[in-house]
Amino acid sequence: MPTVSPSSPADAPQPADPADHATVDLADPSETTADPDPGKALDEALLGGPRRLTLDMLAEQTNLSHAYLRSYWQALGLPVISEETMFTDDDAQALRDIARFADDEQLSSRALTTLVRSVGHTAERLALWQAEALVEQMILRHGLDDTRARLLVLDRLPSLAPVLEAQLVHAWRRQFAALAGRWSVEFSGVRGEDESGQGELPLPRAVGFADIVSFTTRTASMRSSELAEFVSNFEAGARDIITSAGGRVVKTIGDAVLFIADDVQTGARAALGLATAGEENDSTGDVPQVRVSLVWGRVLSRFGDVFGPSVNLAARLTDEAEPGTVLMDHATATLLAGDAQYALTAQPGREVPGLGVIAPVRLQEAYTPTV
Repeated sequence: MPTVSPSSPADAPQPADPADHATVDLADPSETTADPDPGKALDEALLGGPRRLTLDMLAEQTNLSHAYLRSYWQALGLPVISEETMFTDDDAQALRDIARFADDEQLSSRALTTLVRSVGHTAERLALWQAEALVEQMILRHGLDDTRARLLVLDRLPSLAPVLEAQLVHAWRRQFAALAGRWSVEFSGVRGEDESGQGELPLPRAVGFADIVSFTTRTASMRSSELAEFVSNFEAGARDIITSAGGRVVKTIGDAVLFIADDVQTGARAALGLATAGEENDSTGDVPQVRVSLVWGRVLSRFGDVFGPSVNLAARLTDEAEPGTVLMDHATATLLAGDAQYALTAQPGREVPGLGVIAPVRLQEAYTPTV
């Protein structure tokens, strides 16, 4: 991605009034005096320059093989057509930079592919997420239909993209700083220790799921805009509760959210916060009624996701939970047994496919009488 610095207010290009775009007649493009190829101008604005290089020319400029270039572009999630002039000077520089980085750090092919794929996968989802948010904004602000809103977003992208790019870089730095801070606290005390060969998954974490109750029934009669708002509100509301408690959202999976925390107490606060918000809001709030689980165990963190038996167990416990409740396994409950903030209630044992008989424990806030 080309690095674009936000322009100063005095130098910033002044976009046309969006209201003017909202009234343009798009029925007969031949009658307009617009740029004969507006898509090319937009493409160059977003890419930082024209597409002037073929694959052969890109290989010559970067001194990289065709196989290397194809592998990079595939990991990024973009197609390569050898005969077309589809690459820019910024593309060549990005490839030189990542190749030099890989050499300096002696990255394996797998590690390099993972790093590039992480950027491509995340950027693809991010671009779509932000574009759809802008479309929704244009619809609400200007009373446009979906098609005209998308055309207006295209018109505005050259002025909007630099700000969004700067926010992306800022957020990435803050997130990496937060990660570094957590790792410093968690692992700095074990420097020099040899933990190889233990065979355990590396990270002890509290893992939880929150699953919307009766999602299919709730959303069956919703229009697309209503469904989008419902899902967006749930994700945003759940994320706010989890992060406020000190946990982190790993991902959303349809009608569920997967979260983690570095200690079981933080996980318990996040789990109860989700269950309580769903009960209080019922069907009117950002977080609808949910079933929640919490399991403490060791996990493997890869690809922005977490894996391990505790993740599987948490997913199954969510299915077993009643609406508005939090279920844990016995081992996790034991870790909270001495904490006066919580009340633990053993539940009847039940057969869970793939896991055998489990006896879950319900987690609640302890009752505190008012004086």
